[in-house]
Amino acid sequence: MELTPEHGARLAAIGWRSDITLPADAPDQAIPARVIVQHRNGYVVHDGEKEFTAQPAPRFLKRNLDPTERPAVGDFVLLKPGKPPQIETILPRHALLSRAAAGERYQRQPIATNVDTVLVLMGLDGDFNPRRLERYLALIQASGAHCVVVLTKADRHDDLDALLVDVGDVLPPDTIVHAVNAKDAASIAVLHPYLGPGLTAVLVGSSGVGKSTLTNTLLGVERQATREVREHDSRGRHTTTFRALIALPQGGCLIDTPGMRELKLTGEENLEAGQFADIEALATQCRFGDCAHMSEPGCAVRAALEQGDLDSDRWHSYQKLRDEIQAQASNLEAQLKRKGEARILGKALGQRLKEKYGHR
Repeated sequence: MELTPEHGARLAAIGWRSDITLPADAPDQAIPARVIVQHRNGYVVHDGEKEFTAQPAPRFLKRNLDPTERPAVGDFVLLKPGKPPQIETILPRHALLSRAAAGERYQRQPIATNVDTVLVLMGLDGDFNPRRLERYLALIQASGAHCVVVLTKADRHDDLDALLVDVGDVLPPDTIVHAVNAKDAASIAVLHPYLGPGLTAVLVGSSGVGKSTLTNTLLGVERQATREVREHDSRGRHTTTFRALIALPQGGCLIDTPGMRELKLTGEENLEAGQFADIEALATQCRFGDCAHMSEPGCAVRAALEQGDLDSDRWHSYQKLRDEIQAQASNLEAQLKRKGEARILGKALGQRLKEKYGHR
């Protein structure tokens, strides 16, 4: 299957990229589209000209299927024509932002796929939290997208320069930070480079931080509902209740998401490649390779803490995230092992039924 130049131009409006390849064996009648909304009872997709509902193929509805293997907002898919059309194939993703779902049972939950930039919004009215920002950064580092921190409600802060210094102490050196007023089109113009043709960005942050306000300002119309935040804790109620991909006048696409109260790591994060690379490097200087950084002699980490070269809050945050990643990695490994065993048992059962009853 090959796209005509006209079809490719239409799909470009919903973020289609020139490096997306279609399966060679895809039927000619298959319809390329992008998932723009996910509901419990189905999906809304866009084919570059119009949006319409679609249902997933039966295999995507299997109870024990990993949620990351189902269609998600941002996915490019192939549809089988019908009433309604059916999502048959998920095209390869170049990025997947996910978190571990809430609850005791381990499960990865997609937030958005095929995004180039994750815009992490934090409000300067009391919402800013360095520890939560570190958690966002860990999730994004594992996604394949790059991170841009957007500090909203900049008009409510008296000393932005000092705050930006504090933020810089939390972030890796190459992380970009913008302080904006989400209600001011001129102020948010600094975000346009991440929202140009062929680019997709996703907004993440707490309820009330200004995601819907920013979306409305980028669109130039009041499309997303907004509400005032509570004065005593700067938190808002959910106005966005589901993830939605929106085409922007700037030429790119934006995925708005509900506010996230819980950010559980998946176990696939790598702190050594993220904002804690300095601590990971420092630990290699300890006298003993298995140093627990408690009371061992020659511990470079303890020395840095005592000399004030390593902030104790960052160290405790690193320890918490490291332990959570290790625990979640064990949960992920156990889940994959169970799936492998179930697959083997299923094949063995199928073979026994075939031998007993013949091919059916």
